[in-house]
Amino acid sequence: MKKSLGPITIIFPAPVMIVGTYDEKGSPNACAASWGGICSSRPPCLAVSLRKATWTFRNIIQRRAFTVSLPPRKRVAEADFFGMVSGRDLDKFTACGLTPEPARTVDAPIVAEFPLIIECRLRHSIVLGLHTQFIGEIVDVCCEEDCLNAQGLPEVGKIDPIAYVPTVRSYYAAGEVLGPGHSLGQVFIPDRGATG
Repeated sequence: MKKSLGPITIIFPAPVMIVGTYDEKGSPNACAASWGGICSSRPPCLAVSLRKATWTFRNIIQRRAFTVSLPPRKRVAEADFFGMVSGRDLDKFTACGLTPEPARTVDAPIVAEFPLIIECRLRHSIVLGLHTQFIGEIVDVCCEEDCLNAQGLPEVGKIDPIAYVPTVRSYYAAGEVLGPGHSLGQVFIPDRGATG
């Protein structure tokens, strides 16, 4: 029997996204966020939800752009740090020894040491309550060449991304490959699956 947990904020795992922005002086900032993901395929869009109290919130409103850098497992401490302090008080890049670089297409910084970067132009912001959801149109995705597969697409195993579970405040590795999508379920399609 399932026990009711009430209306809590739980879905897991959640992606660990490092959201890059510039402030009004052009100083780079990055914050860790896990409440977000792809929200549209055409146009390609990514959503991330932030509290109004964050420095990143203010920067996105002012600059109308942000990046999402996906940290690899070996950089989990740096990713965690980006969510522990405010860019209002500290240069996070200098503090943890990572490099801010300008994005190629939008007015926001990237984390140079992270293998996959998504560049977004702000398309919508929706106030949901404590959080505001920023919907960014994806204008470019950049990936380290050694993290691409034979088809030229990012390979999860090479990127080695991390996930976050908010209810237990813990990070997890992406995990093993279970099988190809739109293939495993074919066993349930009549005349294609096993007979018996």
